[in-house]
Amino acid sequence: MAISASQVKELREKTGAGMMDCKKVLTEADGDMEKAMELLREKGLAKAEKKAGRIAAEGIVESYIHAGGRIGVLVEVNCETDFVAKNDDFKNFVKDVAMQIAAMNPKYVSREEVPAEEVEKERETLRTQALQEGKPEHIVDKMVEGRLGKYYEQICLLEQAFIKDTDKTIGEMVKEKIAKIGENISIRRFVRYELGEGLEKREEDFAEEVMSQVNQ
Repeated sequence: MAISASQVKELREKTGAGMMDCKKVLTEADGDMEKAMELLREKGLAKAEKKAGRIAAEGIVESYIHAGGRIGVLVEVNCETDFVAKNDDFKNFVKDVAMQIAAMNPKYVSREEVPAEEVEKERETLRTQALQEGKPEHIVDKMVEGRLGKYYEQICLLEQAFIKDTDKTIGEMVKEKIAKIGENISIRRFVRYELGEGLEKREEDFAEEVMSQVNQ
């Protein structure tokens, strides 16, 4: 089946994938757009790890301001081309990341960014706790590493469960987008401001409040 330029253009606009990749999967799918998108996803997942090492210097800086101006987030998410940076799917992904940061207040993007001294301090604290719980010495270290993983899930953005779908992490979402779009995507950095941060104030469940707005 002959594939038209308009079909290639439509698939490229929907997915942000390269022109030749779009033409190839459309040919494989005999022009079926939905099947072609699924083929792109399957092929992309296999290539996602390889793409993760490529330079991503384009992208966007997204802002998210929580209702009432009490929380503000700026996040930079990079991709490889300006074309993808303008793609609605990419833009929506970045908005979700900004909202995640507002709700869950991570301290770092990944565990590689966590200072070694901070990790060691947490490891010692967890070890002391395990020993105080009366756990046998020979299993304490294994327990500590398991609990350290939970610690990373709290403070590292890529390891947090996505607030809109807790069955997947932000890191898994990044890989899915790499697979779908066909370019490396990297959450480079973020800053989060909270009104009155560091001052004494009443406790608030910002995650619940942010999600209540999402579901409206």
